[in-house]
Amino acid sequence: MARVQFEHIYKRFQKVEVVRDINIDIKDKEFMVFVGPSGCGKSTCLRMVAGLEEPSEGEIYIGDRMVNGVDPKDRDIAMVFQNYALYPHMTVFDNMAFGLKLRHFPKPEIKKRVEEAAGILGLEALLKRKPKELSGGQRQRVALGRAIVREAQVFLMDEPLSNLDAKLRVETRANIIKLHQRIQTTTIYVTHDQVEAMTMGDRIAVLNGGIIQQIGAPQELYDHPANLFVAGFIGTPSMNFFPGAKVVGEGDSTKVVLEGVGQIAVPAIYAERARAAAGKDLTFGIRPVHLEDASITGTNGASQSSIDGSVDVVENLGNELQVYLTAGDKTVIATLDPRSRVVPGNKVKLYVDSDQIHLFDSNTGEAFF
Repeated sequence: MARVQFEHIYKRFQKVEVVRDINIDIKDKEFMVFVGPSGCGKSTCLRMVAGLEEPSEGEIYIGDRMVNGVDPKDRDIAMVFQNYALYPHMTVFDNMAFGLKLRHFPKPEIKKRVEEAAGILGLEALLKRKPKELSGGQRQRVALGRAIVREAQVFLMDEPLSNLDAKLRVETRANIIKLHQRIQTTTIYVTHDQVEAMTMGDRIAVLNGGIIQQIGAPQELYDHPANLFVAGFIGTPSMNFFPGAKVVGEGDSTKVVLEGVGQIAVPAIYAERARAAAGKDLTFGIRPVHLEDASITGTNGASQSSIDGSVDVVENLGNELQVYLTAGDKTVIATLDPRSRVVPGNKVKLYVDSDQIHLFDSNTGEAFF
């Protein structure tokens, strides 16, 4: 196994800079996820580790070896692609064994490795079938098996679930997590789906415009986003943002005032940072799950932190309600208790969990808290 390091990596295609000053230290046995919108540079980073692209500047290390200029076949990596890349005329066994045969492994060793990988992935009964006889999920497991038999230092996975339907994505996601827990190979996983990133990664690198916005554990990114982009990208539904927020200090109390919407008490732990932000162009943020229907929760001392709005749409998901409302000139999403009696057209008061509020500089995007 091995760590993977990016040191001041840049990648340019002619005059277009697609990756800028990437610095990441991926630990041995870690499951690292690169996530971001299309065109953010995440797949380019993966391809540079694989040797399919060369950095324009900077150095990439696998273990203690710098791999710039090293052929892909000599990097001791295994890659799982989005489209499976299986040979249609070969059986499952032969697809999984193909890389080992190219490297002239002895037949008994090939048989041993393929059967072990098939056992891990539940493919024992499918070894004689061809790809056309398999479901999408089974094909993806064969692609994973082909990587496992290599016993490479690093696994690279480029959006491996994007061709599966929703149910299979959840099932295969769980299989990949269990696989990693079992074989403990350093893994870099690329996806545009933040739910995949949050549920799979030991750590997540969020990219946008070829720049790393933040690296951290899933909960850290969710609770403490570094900027507006990360706050809006991580979490489903997305965080609610209120531009034009103002910080007001009165005696020992500090509030964020949202004109035409409501006011929010700033907890003592954030008061100093909030007051330092007073007078700047600010954006207030709150996640939908941190809003509560005042009619069923009671005041509980929270009357200083509330948002008033008019209900537009209610989506009943059984265990929760997704409520879309208009507050001032903003559309706000709230994830409410199913006991709430909100209906379209009604006025509603939502209490804000003050311990979960966020404040950003609207010009730089950087978070104050």
